[in-house]
Parts: sequence; C-alpha cells; structure tokens
Amino acid sequence: MDVTDLRPTGSCELTTTGRRSGAGRRIEIWYVVVDGEVVVTGTPGRRDWLANLRADPRARLHLTGPERDVDVVATEVTDPAARRALVREIWRVQPWYSRQGHSLDSWVARAPIVTLRRAESRAA
Repeated sequence: MDVTDLRPTGSCELTTTGRRSGAGRRIEIWYVVVDGEVVVTGTPGRRDWLANLRADPRARLHLTGPERDVDVVATEVTDPAARRALVREIWRVQPWYSRQGHSLDSWVARAPIVTLRRAESRAA
C-alpha cells in the first residue's frame, strides 16, 4: 500500500466482516505508519475487530486526507520480539498510547496489533 501521502499517525475507519453475523462492522481506530506499513492497534485487551480479522483477514480501510477506501488484508503480529519493536515505535509516533497506564510488557503480551497491506486486485 502506498503510504507516502499518509501522516505518520491519524484516525481512520476499518470495516471488518462480523465473524458470526457476516455483516460489515465499521469502527474508528488510530493507525500508525511504521517502516512503510500501516499498523492498527489498541490498548491491551479483547477486541471484537481483532476477532473478526482472525476469522477473515480481509477488510476495508477508510482514509481521509485524501479520502479513499482501500481493500486490505490484515496480518496479526504475534512474534514477541516483533511486537516489542513495533510497540516501541508506535509509542514514539503516537505518544497517547504510552500514557494509557499499561506497561510495555502488557502491550507486548495483550495488545491487538495488526499490519495492513493492500489486497491484491482480483482478475476481471
């Protein structure tokens, strides 16, 4: 996904497919660009959007400035060393996260962290 025109962090909306209902579920969430990848995360804890992405990693990312919708595929970051490096960078780029009262170890162990890449176009 071309992230050159994205701010390093900002809010976006993400539409996932409900794992039980099959219906679109749209949420507002922050993104952070890390090493050219769009990363979405949240404070440690259970998240329905993550459960939906685990069931079906295809989603639609809704961006503004410029406004556009991008079909994406989510990949959950599960490797502890990769998670730790990402959390450190996420906290640097978006300091709000580091002020939420959770330790670095808690984020590494329990925060939802996914990277988003543009979905491949389907042949017509």
